[in-house]
Amino acid sequence: MRFKTVLFTIVIVLSALISLLAYFTLTQRRDIATTTYIGGEIIYLPLPRIRSGDHVLSVEEAIAYRRSIREYLDQPITIQQLSQILWATYGVTDPLREFKTVPSAGATYPLEIYVVVKTNGVILENNEYLEPGVYKYDWRRHALILVKKGDFSRDLMREALNQEWVGNARVNIVIAAVFERTTRRYGDRGVRYVYMEVGHAGQNVYLISTSLGLGCVVIGAFNDDGVSRVVGLSSDEKPLYIISIGVPKTPYRVSEHSIHNYILNNRKTP
Repeated sequence: MRFKTVLFTIVIVLSALISLLAYFTLTQRRDIATTTYIGGEIIYLPLPRIRSGDHVLSVEEAIAYRRSIREYLDQPITIQQLSQILWATYGVTDPLREFKTVPSAGATYPLEIYVVVKTNGVILENNEYLEPGVYKYDWRRHALILVKKGDFSRDLMREALNQEWVGNARVNIVIAAVFERTTRRYGDRGVRYVYMEVGHAGQNVYLISTSLGLGCVVIGAFNDDGVSRVVGLSSDEKPLYIISIGVPKTPYRVSEHSIHNYILNNRKTP
């Protein structure tokens, strides 16, 4: 009788633990997939994923298919896609030491990430749209901080020498740098390290965008003061990149066979 009572108690406890675990798992999954507004000024993004789904390209495919894409369909990107892009650009990968997705000289991390969202540029889980405006990426909370409301994509385009893909993109990422974070440790050499770091971040945007079925192009030709004004940069932040992102009209694709043929044909030439 005592054995049956103990066994019954164990079964009850295990059932309760399983129920609690299931509840916690479902809650976590809901949080991962949800965009949360905090007081209208802070937007908690869906949590980033580091395991790709079945329909996401491999690293090798993303490298092979990476291209500068300047023509986009008139349709939004999703908040989940934007979340992944921002995390890949400058998100945390080592919570203990706060290392990020790009190498940084002395872990000085001089970059600041801004997002210029077009009207109907980013669609949310509830099929509504993220309010157009300029946002700053908060990498610690994986959140967007509203800088100013409004569609500034055409203003940004004008400061980018009227490159029309800036105005047509659903989202433009502007990467700025606070050079002093790095130069105070490395002196003038630190300037080079900052440029190296922004290059790493830009390539991450290319690869994650490609893997998500999006297209992007990095832009370096723009009026620095004008971009700073449009985005609302502080005096110590200097713009380095504009990266236009959208759904490509014509994604680039290449076959492994054609790459192999190119290599083999060139091996025939002394």
